[in-house]
Order: sequence, then structure tokens, then C-alpha cells
Amino acid sequence: MPIRLLPETLVNRIAAGEVVERPAAAVKELVENALDAGARRIDVTLRDGGKALIQVVDDGGGMAAEELSLAVERHATSKLPGDDLLNIHTLGFRGEALPSIGAVSRLTITSRQPGSDSAWALTVEGGAKGRPVPAAHPVGTRIEVRDLFYATPARLKFLKTTRTETDHAVDVVQRLAMAHPDVAFTVADEGRTPLRLPAQTGTLNGEDPLLARLGAIMGREFQENALPIDARREGVRLYGHIGLPTLNKNTAAGQYLFVNGRPVRDKLLLGAVRGAYADFLARDRHPLLALFLDIPCEDVDVNVHPAKTEVRFRDQGLVRGLIVGALKHALAGAGHRASTTVGQAALASFRADGAKPIPQTAFQWQPQPHSGGGGSWPGITRPTAGQVEAARAFQAPMAAWEGPAPATAPAYTHSVLAEAPAYADAAPGPVSPGLAAAVAALAQTGADDVPDFPLGIARAQVHQTYIVSQTRDGMVIVDQHAAHERLVYERIKQSMVAQGVKRQMLLIPEVVELEEAAAARLAERSDELAELGLCLESFGTGAVVVREIPALLGAKADIKALVTDIADELAELGDQHALKERLEEVCSSMACHGSVRAGRVLTVGEMDALLREMEATPHSGQCNHGRPTYVELKLADIERLFGRR
Repeated sequence: MPIRLLPETLVNRIAAGEVVERPAAAVKELVENALDAGARRIDVTLRDGGKALIQVVDDGGGMAAEELSLAVERHATSKLPGDDLLNIHTLGFRGEALPSIGAVSRLTITSRQPGSDSAWALTVEGGAKGRPVPAAHPVGTRIEVRDLFYATPARLKFLKTTRTETDHAVDVVQRLAMAHPDVAFTVADEGRTPLRLPAQTGTLNGEDPLLARLGAIMGREFQENALPIDARREGVRLYGHIGLPTLNKNTAAGQYLFVNGRPVRDKLLLGAVRGAYADFLARDRHPLLALFLDIPCEDVDVNVHPAKTEVRFRDQGLVRGLIVGALKHALAGAGHRASTTVGQAALASFRADGAKPIPQTAFQWQPQPHSGGGGSWPGITRPTAGQVEAARAFQAPMAAWEGPAPATAPAYTHSVLAEAPAYADAAPGPVSPGLAAAVAALAQTGADDVPDFPLGIARAQVHQTYIVSQTRDGMVIVDQHAAHERLVYERIKQSMVAQGVKRQMLLIPEVVELEEAAAARLAERSDELAELGLCLESFGTGAVVVREIPALLGAKADIKALVTDIADELAELGDQHALKERLEEVCSSMACHGSVRAGRVLTVGEMDALLREMEATPHSGQCNHGRPTYVELKLADIERLFGRR
């Protein structure tokens, strides 16, 4: 066949296939245009999940009649000053959204500029453009997209249910709303309003507008357990909020990343987040966070993907180092803090089948007629036969103990407050007499004389596994093994930082064959790998030779698998997570074996010593796998359980 030019309408439909994958993609493009126009309120209305109607109304700057005609032409834009594709300060810039949408739908644009005596309307149907005509409309723009994909009906077969498409559209608007807390957003569909976000100014109650907007979208749990981030390096700023490690999910759906206000899904950023949390979460758990990266336009290329969800940085090391450093600093500053969801989950578990505590008013005797005469208890149901028997058994006197007398618990002669030794011997030292005396004095305090320690003072040990302590306004339950495991792990890490990773030389250096590009990447990063104890060098084309490995990995380490994993991660994420995670796994195992075991009887002094060191040690609120080391119950919540409030 001879070469020919495709018709303009077909060219626009091909472009629409790249830009408008589903109704949510059209919503994203239109809302971004509204934000670039300076809108302070954006209302989105959907019908049939956006397949029948997408309407976006804003109060932005609007367009004149001559601009309407240009707006639906390919590669026409007002958002690119000059011809520099790297000098982009807006959300939209490609100039393909409106003509692509108009090529596969019935598009109507009505717009009015401030100071203009009338509005103008323009229609595009299946790529056929009309002429601007006068219309009635307030200042701003209303865009209606009807019968999306009617011109390409095959695309309709790939769309999901109405509810699913609506959810995708809501998610798109939520992401844009996070980056613009001063703008009000609504999304309505078939009489429902799944999203309503008022503008956040922070002037009413003085709270952070960004955190308030994130809380409205990500939930109050995130808002209550978020750590602020604000770091700068070489003209690049990172800000936002991250969740405590104990607030995590089994997917990365709760991670929101932005570059210059644009929501992105970038592998470099996701890898940096993973690296920052690698010390606190298992591989199958993911933190909740919303991070915003402001970087000079010339240092980032946003013209990489038609959907504008991928970016490319000029200095990837700078960006990754900023993210990892800022997140680790914030997590260290959180100290022993754990998320409030831990205590809430514990309180919920006390209520069988989600039953609510019985109010005090329910216990007022009111005589009412019934078959047996007498009175009844309003709000109290008659117990079943099984419940009666269970209550009788619980309240019956305990039978006499017929077994041998329990042996006296052996004294635990180590204190977790001892100076951190080398990681080869993580056993703590003896309790000081001064500490024992101080703890003995604390044990004599009454309920009203509890010192103001964050984790309180120890009152009991339950099942030789859990420490129960009393605070000024509640109680704390500590898993002694998980807590001490974290403390020992932190000591091991500090010792490794101070002494370096010890290396073990191989008697016979091992040659690992790889792809040529993978071997070259490893050779380029050999200095960084040597700091982690792995010494290798290039060995011809497509191979490396390993001469030393970290001593922690032992003689049975699978060197080939380790080097291959590192090479793969350098290609995908730009960092050597595999080696770091192997070392962390070994350190975690050492900490587990060197910590106080469940089932070990502790004295009051040892329990209080553990609590004090938890308060002074960063990250002690969660174990090495992201699980909480303690649960805090406020007195007010406990009183509600018993109907006192």
C-alpha cells in the first residue's frame, strides 16, 4: 500500500486512545485545566460513571470566543511559555486533551471571562468542530462530555461497571485535591455525592490546611498518626506527611506522591519510600503517606508519558537521598510512638460482636406487666442458658491447687539500660543498685502519684509475656519480647555504624556471570557495595568476581543469587535493597535470639528499666516487622467499656 496521511478525525481518535483511556482520564484532564485556570471551586457531575455524561464546572479565568476555537485544535495550549518543553509550571501542557475528547464524544464548552458581558459556547461532535455562539453562563467554564466513546464503540466494551468507573474518577479528583487544599471539590453521580471537600484555609481552628485535606481523604486515623515532613536540599523541597510504621496496609494504595503538584507513580520515588521504611516494615506491608516534591522545572522532565504520570529526574541520587533522609529523620523523631489505631483495635476487641457498652440509664428499674409479674430491665435481654452456666462457672470459687508448689521465679540479672556492646554479644549488663532503689520507690507510689513517664511505671507481668504499666491517664500493655527485640536491634545497628560492616574474605573468589549491562551497573556501584561488606569488581565482559562478603551472611550464603538480586534492583530501583535487606534479616534474627523471651519472669525493676529504654530509643513503638510493641488504653476509654461515661 502507498504511504498516505490519515484523516484529521482518525488522528484525533488515535490520540484519544493514548490520553483518554476511560472516563476518569477525561475527568483528570478537565480538572487539571480548571486548576490551571485559577479555579477555587470545581464541581464534577457524572452519569453512568462518566460514560453518558461528564460535566466539570469551575470559577476560573474562562476563555474568549477566539480562544475557544483554538482550545479544541491539536497542540494548541496557553500553558507553555516560549518553546521550552522543560519550562512547564502547569498541570496540563500537551495540548491534546480537548481535541482528543471531542474526537470520541459530543463535547460542549461554555466559558466566560471576568469583565465580559456574555459567555461563549462551542460544540465538537465526533471531531467535527462548530462555531462559537453567545451563551449565558457566570464567570468560569463549564465543559460537558456526552456519550463518551460513541465514535469508537469498541472502547466501551473495555470499560467496567458504573460503580467502578465512578470510583476511578473519584480517586483522580482526590489526588488532585490533595495538592490543592485551598480549592473546593465535589463529585456527584446519579444523585449521590461520593466526594465533597470544602476549601481548607486553616484560619478557623489553626490546623494545617494540607493535613486537614489529607485527613478528609485518607481518613482520621492517618491524620492522627501522621508525621510532618519538610526538608530542602540544593533547591529541592520535600514536604507532606507520613504515617507511623504501625499504621500500614497490605498494598501501596495508600501512598500518594506528587512532583510539582502533579500526581505521579514513579519507580524512583516508590523505591525511596520503600528504602526509608525497610527497617520498620515487612516486605508485604506498605506505609501510608502523601509526599510533595518541589523541584526546578529544568531538573525534571514531565513530558514522558501521555497520561503525565511518569517523570524523569536529572539527578536521581539527589532526589532519592532527600526522600530517604527526610523520612528516616522523621521516623527517628517519633521515638517510641505507635499509632492510635493499636489502642482502638484493642478496645474494639473487648466488645464481643461489636456490642456497645450499656448506658447507666439502662439500669433503672421500671415495673412493667408481663406473664410472671414483677418488673423488667429495659435495654437488657434475657440471658441464654449457656450464658447463665458460663457466668456461674466464672464466679464459682477456685478449686484447691493439687499440684506441686510453683518454683520461685529466677532473678533476671540483666538490665536493658546497659551500655550497648558489640553486636556479636548483644546481652545487656547488670542492674545498677541506684536503678533498683529508684524502681522500688516507684512501686510504692499510689494511683495519684504516678510519675509522668510516657509509658508509665510497671505494675504487673501477665502470663510472663506482657508488662502492664500505669500512666497518668490510663494503662499500657507491653509485649516484652517484641519490645526488647527492637531495642537490641537498634543497638546492633548503632554498633555497625560505629564499627562498620565486618567482611569475610572468600578462600576462592566466586565469578558470577550476568548480562553485560548488569555487570557494568554493579562495577559502577562497587564502592557503595564495599561499604556494605560486598567487595566485587569487573571480570571481563558480562561477569563480576566477588572477593569478600559481609561476615554476617556466613559461609553458606548464596552469593550468585545475592549478586543477581542486587543487579536486578539496581536496574529497577537504582539502589541495592537486596544486600541491605539480607543484612537486616540477619541483624533481626540476632536481635530476636538476644532479647528477653516470652515466658521469662521479670522483676519490677527489670520491667521499669525496659519501659525507660523504650522511651529513649527511636522506633521502639514497633518491632522489626511493623507490629506494635505496646498498646495504650486511655482511662476515659476504659471507663466507657464499663458504662462509667
